[in-house]
This record gives sequence, structure tokens and C-alpha cells, in this order.
Amino acid sequence: MSAKLIQGTEIREEILAEIAAETAKIKEKHGVVPGLVTILVGQNPASISYVTLKIQTANRLGFKEIQDNQPENISTEKLLALIDKYNKDDSIHGILIQLPLPKQIDEKKVLNAVDPDKDVDGFHPVNVGRLMIGGSEVKFPPCTPAGIQEMIVRAGVETQGAEVVVVGRSNIVGKPIANMMLQKGVGANATVTIVHTGTKDIAFHCQRADILIVAAGVPGLVKPEWIKPGACVIDVGVNRVGEKISEKTGKKIAVLKGDVDFDAAREIAGWITPVPGGVGPMTITMLMKNTLKSLKFRLERAKA
Repeated sequence: MSAKLIQGTEIREEILAEIAAETAKIKEKHGVVPGLVTILVGQNPASISYVTLKIQTANRLGFKEIQDNQPENISTEKLLALIDKYNKDDSIHGILIQLPLPKQIDEKKVLNAVDPDKDVDGFHPVNVGRLMIGGSEVKFPPCTPAGIQEMIVRAGVETQGAEVVVVGRSNIVGKPIANMMLQKGVGANATVTIVHTGTKDIAFHCQRADILIVAAGVPGLVKPEWIKPGACVIDVGVNRVGEKISEKTGKKIAVLKGDVDFDAAREIAGWITPVPGGVGPMTITMLMKNTLKSLKFRLERAKA
């Protein structure tokens, strides 16, 4: 029997509907809406595509949305001054610095300049520390890992005491999702192993996994024989492996492949995410959820 598909596109719609409803209630009661600003430096095509989708999603939810485009040659000092302006703006609850930044920009200094209480990407060292502590300390879990956890929970996959193996140790996905899965709480309380390029026998560890999260960026890395029968497989990889002509538009489009051999894995796993349409749609969704959280935190502080 084929694995159950965990469709990110469907789960995204569920969560966005919840965010829109809560936003409307807050607007009615308090007269405010979540405010999100994205700072885009230069004209990177991939960044523009992401930002466009983010704008559309924020507008759909009734957020205040600011798109602040800056020239490619902006200095670090001017960018820091811009961030400081939005840090002080009470109508803005989330600040997103679109990466990558041009070479002349001190990326670390820029990211660290964002107010941790407006860092809805969850990349500031303060929020990384909060995530490590866990529990009520966590404010903004990084968006892609948060999306992964939501998918696992909403698919009804048991995490309590489960063996979770994470393939990949990036700061954006691998490390944070591993930490999130071992914390106490819903969708967690698991035993977690991280494997990477320095691991002697990756297949051995993957074969033990009740939940296998693959974020290595290597097309088809995980072979079917690495997968435990009935396991939940979350494929984070989105790798361009060629082009094809779209049947709908007649234009060239990218051929995408995950880190898992999907067709073969689907006949072994109990649950699996497709590529595309799996984890990808969840990232912007969780960015919106974090922005709403930021406004709610501010309203709670105002009560105190």
C-alpha cells in the first residue's frame, strides 16, 4: 500500500484560514493588525519570487505589509539605520531581511540588528537560544522547521518516544528541527539523531527512524532501502535537476526533485511529503504565523 501523502498545500490553507480568522478578531477587538516588513536588497530573481508570494499572502490575511526595496550598492550602515527605524515602529511586528545580501554587506551584523521580538524568521542568536531552552521561552521557531513540525502533527504521526533521524545539520533546518523534536510538548518528545557528511553509516541510522527528516540538498540521496517500513518521511530537499515544457503554459519550467527517491519510497513509507507541494508551501505560512504571534506578544505586554 502506498504511503499517505502529507500535502503542504492543503495544510497551508488550513493554517492560513486560522490566521485570517484570528487576525480579524484582533482587528475588531483592538483595532490593530499584524505588521510585516520585508527588506529586499538588489534584484535577485529567486528573492523577488519569494517576496512576491509573501506580499500576496500577507495581503490575503489582512496584514499591514511593507515591501522596502533597496539598491544593490547600499552600505551596511544605511541598512542598519533602516532596520533601526522599523525596530522603533510600533505598527511593525515582524522584520524580514531577505537573503542573500550583496557581498559588501556585513550579513551577521545586519541580522543581529533586528529586534529579537520582531525577528519572525527566528534567526537572531537570542531566538536561537530561546529555541534551545524550549517551552514558554520559545517565541519564533524558524519557519521551515516549524512547518515540518506542523505537518507531522496535523498528519497524525505519533512523536512521543519516536526515533527521529534528521539528515543534514544546517542552521536553517537541520539543527533547529532536531532541537524542536526533542523538546517536551506536542509534536515532540522524541529521541533524535542527526546524521551528516561526517557520519560513517548514514543508511544504518536512517533505517531506525520512525520519522525521517531529510534536508541535505542532494537529489535522491535517501534510497528506498534506507527507509523503515511504515515510517514518516519528510523531504525538505528542493533540487533543480533540469527543465521541461509546461503543458499548461508552453513555457520552460524547472524540474524539481527531492532528497528522497519519492516513487520507490512511497511504496515503503507510511507517510511521505511530495516535492514540490510538500514542505515548501509551509515556510511563508509559518512566517505569517510568527508575525501574528509577535502582535499577540505585544498585546499581552501592553496588558501587564
